[in-house]
Amino acid sequence: MQHLFSREGPWPTPWMERVLPVVAEIAERAPHRTVFTRFIPPYRPEDMPGTWRGYYERWREATREHLDPRFLELLPPLQRLVPPAVVLDKPVYSAFAGHKLRDLVNERCIDTLLVTGSETDMCVLATVLGAVDLGLRIVIVTDGVCSSSDEGHDSLLTLYSKRYRHHIETIDSESLFAQWR
Repeated sequence: MQHLFSREGPWPTPWMERVLPVVAEIAERAPHRTVFTRFIPPYRPEDMPGTWRGYYERWREATREHLDPRFLELLPPLQRLVPPAVVLDKPVYSAFAGHKLRDLVNERCIDTLLVTGSETDMCVLATVLGAVDLGLRIVIVTDGVCSSSDEGHDSLLTLYSKRYRHHIETIDSESLFAQWR
């Protein structure tokens, strides 16, 4: 939920404006238990290994060499919750790549993740599968995730609720708020 994926950013996610109020309301209910992750591109393509290099050669305008640093920031309704909310930066899709989020989950004895964000079929997918591998309970808020691909978004929500039904729960925000303790 960064400016990078806003309408002005190099990777616009049109639905982000629509899901932002849901994401903000969830975070506002428990900012001290909220973790935001930011996707931080490399300075230049040559700084990344393997297929990431080719990816950033295609999206050179999204490298930090060319990107206005403000695009890396969270959107204002979320940024104002930091602190107490925590921000973790990541160089790839999964927030579980590396050790920062895994360490935080272990230190805080977290066993459940309530997942929102962008993009359903990219960063959310990679992060959720990393959390599944750790045995965490995953709850995806269906109207709190978005994508730049309607087809990818819809396919992944179906995959989450059908194929991964033993590992991943899905819920809409209205039902979540009705159950919130």
